[in-house]
Order: sequence, then C-alpha cells, then structure tokens
Amino acid sequence: MLSEHNKTILYPTDTVWGIGCDATSEDQVAKIYKIKQREETKSLVVLVSSLEMLKEYVVEIPTKALEILQTATRPTTIVYDCPVGIAKNAIGKDNTIAIRIASDEFCKKMIQNYGKPIVSTSANISGDPTPKQFSEINPAILNAVDYVVDLHHDKICEKSSTIIKVTNQNQVTVIRP
Repeated sequence: MLSEHNKTILYPTDTVWGIGCDATSEDQVAKIYKIKQREETKSLVVLVSSLEMLKEYVVEIPTKALEILQTATRPTTIVYDCPVGIAKNAIGKDNTIAIRIASDEFCKKMIQNYGKPIVSTSANISGDPTPKQFSEINPAILNAVDYVVDLHHDKICEKSSTIIKVTNQNQVTVIRP
C-alpha cells in the first residue's frame, strides 16, 4: 500500500472514503491535487494514528485542542498553527494544518505501520459531491490512484468530520460543525 514511495491510496476512513498519500512528501501531495483536480492553494486534512504522532507534526498543541479531543463524540479535525515536517503544499497559506487522530482501527494500523501521517481528502473531484459510499466514487478517481483498499465497500458514510480551528492562544473557531 503506502510502503512504497510515490503511491496514492483510496481508503475508508473514520468518516468518508479518502484519497491519501505520504503527508510529508510534496511530490505525493501534488499528485493528490492533480487527482482531485483541485488548486494547491486549498490545504488538506492529514490523519495521524495517535496523540504522540500528532506531537511530532505541530509545534504546540493548545490546551483547548486537548480538551476538545478528549470530549469529542465523533471524528474531529483540528486546525493547528505552525505545523512541522508536513509537505509545504499541504499546509494552509496562514501556516496552519488540519489534523485528525484516526478513530477507525484500519486507519490507525495503516498509519502506525507506515510511520508517517497521511493525507485524508474526500474521494471526489473538486466541486463534486462527497461520495457517501464506495459505489459513488467517480471512476476517474478509482483509475488515478495507485491502490484501492478492499474493505468496507458497502459502508455508508453520512458525515464528514467536525473541523475546529484552535490557535496557540486557545482561540476556538468552529469551521464545520
């Protein structure tokens, strides 16, 4: 799957089907933008396997972010200031990155085995609706990725993650409830 360099993957996440790659590789991230037909000016969501892995890729985890992560009842993506070690083209113009700690066991294990964070962007062409299940994924996406995970093809995903921005000064803004 992701063990080889320069690979893109289509995989089920704890929310919707995602297109992913090594989040530390600018070349890989550029491939994701090309597959999605999306401008590189829009930042991407990144998945990590644990709080420990998260700590490797952001300068500071604000107290409010930790509180949100501990009390969240559904998948929650947090936008952090000052990412480190993430591909520049995955980072927002304001030097922020959206990161979610995966709650799906398959995703956690895949990321742990890979040893690096992975991109997690919805499996659709930019501007098209997000597919709720595998059968709704555009054939152009299926043909463009290097590997398709053969798991949860019948699962229906109704919601994307909640997205909350937490600055290093503990200011909280809900971007997507």
